[in-house]
Amino acid sequence: MIQKLPTKEVFALGFFMFALFLGAGNLIFPPLLGQQAGESMWAAILGFLVTGVGLPLFAIITISNVEGNLDVLAKRVHKSFALVFPVVIYLTIGPFFGIPRTGTVAYEVGVVPFLVEANKFSLFVSTLAFFSITFWLALNPAKLVDRVGKILTPILFLLIVILSIRSFFSPIGEIGEAMESYIDGAFFNGFLEGFLTMDAIAALVFGIVIINRIQEKGIKAVGDIRSYTIKAGLIAGVGLSFVYIALAYMGATSVNPVGVQDNGGAILAAVTSLLFGSFGTILLAVVITGACLTTSIGLVSACGEYLAGRFNKVSYPVIIAILCLFSFTMANLGLSQLISVSLPLLIAIYPITIVLISLSIWQKKNPLPSSLYIGAIIGAGVVSIYDGLTMTGIEIAIISSAFAYLPLYAEGIGWIVPSIVGGLIGTLCHYGKR
Repeated sequence: MIQKLPTKEVFALGFFMFALFLGAGNLIFPPLLGQQAGESMWAAILGFLVTGVGLPLFAIITISNVEGNLDVLAKRVHKSFALVFPVVIYLTIGPFFGIPRTGTVAYEVGVVPFLVEANKFSLFVSTLAFFSITFWLALNPAKLVDRVGKILTPILFLLIVILSIRSFFSPIGEIGEAMESYIDGAFFNGFLEGFLTMDAIAALVFGIVIINRIQEKGIKAVGDIRSYTIKAGLIAGVGLSFVYIALAYMGATSVNPVGVQDNGGAILAAVTSLLFGSFGTILLAVVITGACLTTSIGLVSACGEYLAGRFNKVSYPVIIAILCLFSFTMANLGLSQLISVSLPLLIAIYPITIVLISLSIWQKKNPLPSSLYIGAIIGAGVVSIYDGLTMTGIEIAIISSAFAYLPLYAEGIGWIVPSIVGGLIGTLCHYGKR
């Protein structure tokens, strides 16, 4: 039995985790941030790294402390919470949103630019091929690190490095001026933008995949599993930081040559075209498709392993086949409707996830009563669930007016103070009973 992983295996795990996190959305946010922040880019990207990289790393540490078992983490709140929360997390970031989106984004960026005319048939063929490859590569999770961490990810990372080096040493323009809210509050705005990656949720989902791969290498001691999981997380964090900084710099130098754009995807497309000509379109297509594919494989594998554990009468291959078929169908028929439902759900559960991660980190050193968890999560949930409802068009004037007085509510994190207050009330209830 292997007691220690070779260094190359640790780096393969790190590259594997890096690939799981590096979805298409992660490539789109930093260029837009860089363009809007301009000369304040470095302060903005620092804030972005705190929540876009630091928070997911905390989530990795948290999930490694419970050996990748999200159910155990959720039971710290309440048994009823543990029955619902993990399933909502896996389904929302998996087949109800994350997995179908990888297929459509890969099609829109990797296929459409090379078609004379995009239509439903081309979408059907593209997504069929995409999810067939996803199914094949996820079919044997024991080989995921070798296939993704040692082959796909190094190629993907090399392409991003080529793009980054060219943009640093031969920028298409000068760094522009800061726009709007980035003039005075660059760090805080970048901090808020980092939340949009929602990688803290993804970390809780991907944790089981990483830990299972470590165990398959012969590592069985809980402390060793935790150590290697954290090391892989740090390697992934360094890789993500490099990519985010490089893409933000590309955005910051793009204002004069390509003009102000509405989204990071348009910025990336314009910049790569200027830097590499027609080859840039191919390069961007390969990078985005590769990022979507590795994320899709990770999400299918993570959801498959979790659901196979919950419903042990259904085999893992059958479950991932259902996941891929469902995702393929939604990518062709109902993704826009799913996004309209799933995004509000993500907005609702993300603050709850952050509170759970934060308290669990503290739990490692100081045991916390479940009433503290309950109070803090209720406090965050009251605000975040209402925020989710408002995204669907459900809004109650009196509640909106009351919440407007909450600190930082206008910035999108008004749940923080209610969560702290709820946690304090829960703590007082605990000691009051004693």
